[in-house]
Amino acid sequence: MAVPPLRAIVDAGHDVAIVVSRADARRGRGGDLTPSPVKAAAIELGIPVSDVVDDVLTLDPPAELGVVVAFGRIIKPHVLAKLPMVNLHFSPLPRWRGAAPVERAILAGDDVTGVCVMDVEEGLDTGAVYRREEVAIGPDETADELRHRLVDVGTRLLVETLAQPLPTPAPQEGEPTYAAKIDPSELRIDWSRTPLEIHRLVRLGGAWTTHHGKRLKVWRTRIADDGGLELLEVQPEGRGRMPFRDWANGVRWQPGEPLGT
Repeated sequence: MAVPPLRAIVDAGHDVAIVVSRADARRGRGGDLTPSPVKAAAIELGIPVSDVVDDVLTLDPPAELGVVVAFGRIIKPHVLAKLPMVNLHFSPLPRWRGAAPVERAILAGDDVTGVCVMDVEEGLDTGAVYRREEVAIGPDETADELRHRLVDVGTRLLVETLAQPLPTPAPQEGEPTYAAKIDPSELRIDWSRTPLEIHRLVRLGGAWTTHHGKRLKVWRTRIADDGGLELLEVQPEGRGRMPFRDWANGVRWQPGEPLGT
C-alpha cells in the first residue's frame, strides 16, 4: 500500500531522504530473506532505507516532514517531537481508527468508506485531518479491490496536500470506532450466520470452512436473487483456486450437504 504513494511523491519532485520499512523477512520454501515491497521500491529509486525509526532524526540536513503509510508500528513521542508527520489513513476518521479499517468497514456493511491525510499524534489515529475524500463500497467488492481503489485516491490526495504548505487541519468529529486487526479465527465461516454476513466475511479474503475434515477456502460468493448465498470460487486443501461447480462435481457434493464438517 505504501509503494504507489512513495513513487508519486518522488515523481512530484519531493526529495525523499530516507525510507523506513520493516526488516527483511524470510519467505518461501527456501527461507531467503526478502525485502518489503516498499524497501524494494526505495532501493530501485536510489533512496536510503532503514528499519529503525530513530534514523530519521540523524539526517543532515534534517528532514522537514515524515509521511506514514500503512506502517503498522507506533512512532514514539520523542520522534514526533522533532519531526512532524502526516499519515495516509484508509477510513473516514474517526470511524475505523486502527489496523484494519478496510476489513472492518466491509464486515460492518458500510456503504461508504474514505481516505484521510491526517496529522500524526501519540494517540491511535487521533490526529486532526488535512484532507479527506469519501469512497463508495461496492456490494461485492473484496478488501483487496477496495484497498487498491483507496490507495489510488489516497495517493492523489497526498500529492495534492504536499504540493503546498500544510493548511490548518480540522479536528475529528463524531464517535470513534476501532478497527482491530483481523484474527485468523474470525475467518472461519460460521454457517449459522446470515448469507449477507458470510458474504461480507468472504470478501475479506482467506475465509475458510471444512469438508470431510479438510480445509476449503472460499474466495468468491454472491447473494442470489432469493437472498441465499451462492458459492462461486473455492480452493481445496493443497490445490489451486477453482470454480465451486468444478469442486462440487469432483467431490460429488450435493446441494444441501452441510459444509464445516
